[in-house]
Amino acid sequence: MVQATKEDLLAFKRIVVETLSPDVTTLLVDSNLGSDQLPAFHSGWVKMLAYEADVYHISDDDHMMKLPDNLRVAESQSLGTEVLKIFLYDGPNDPADLNGRKAAPVEEIGKECVADGLAFLFEPIVYDRAIPDQTSAEYARAKANLVRAATAAFSDSRFNIDILKVEIPVSMAHVGPTMTEVETLGAFWDPAEPTGDVPILYLSAGVTFEQFREALRLSRKAGVEAKGFMCGRAIWSDTIGIFGADCPSAMARWMETTGRERLAALKDGIA
Repeated sequence: MVQATKEDLLAFKRIVVETLSPDVTTLLVDSNLGSDQLPAFHSGWVKMLAYEADVYHISDDDHMMKLPDNLRVAESQSLGTEVLKIFLYDGPNDPADLNGRKAAPVEEIGKECVADGLAFLFEPIVYDRAIPDQTSAEYARAKANLVRAATAAFSDSRFNIDILKVEIPVSMAHVGPTMTEVETLGAFWDPAEPTGDVPILYLSAGVTFEQFREALRLSRKAGVEAKGFMCGRAIWSDTIGIFGADCPSAMARWMETTGRERLAALKDGIA
């Protein structure tokens, strides 16, 4: 297997930006390579920066967030950033002292965003140490309560969060086999109810395009008035092989056709 270079990553990201930009309101870029892309954003887009250094490779058992070493909140504004996003693994059933240590930097970043005139988007991803298998039926039944606990906690005004980016509160593979439609619709409504005036967006969290489209449809059927969604892999994951095996131009052609069709279908799903 050939290791992707920084240039490969930049080329891949640029194709996503160029092909999907006519149909989106914002694009989220990361703190490592994103600063190179922000100047290329079209004038009509909201510029959103992910203010985190380590999302997928949390090394300690407590899942503490890692913030970037090369950037500060105040500096992100000089890049043209309008929205700052941070990600946190949240264990609602973890010890109170641990959750307090996690909440402290979220509160501080919220204050800095207010001071610097940035909107603050917060993304809690839930887990439960007592149910390590997140593909299990047990976790599927527990997930909505975990997501509700997270949305209830971080809707508190002390965090100054402007938008909550929340998980689909059900495990889509268990809709039908484990949960009835009535249970599923309740699982969508319950976590959204305590957010009050804080709007929510749904995230795809790496599920398939088909699963995410169905999840958005169910959210609307449940009566949740989400302000939209943010997704990446649900649209473009199939192009990784195309980019590597064929060429960037082949990926661009796929994104111009199938990629944009997927985005349109997702927008229809939540309309």
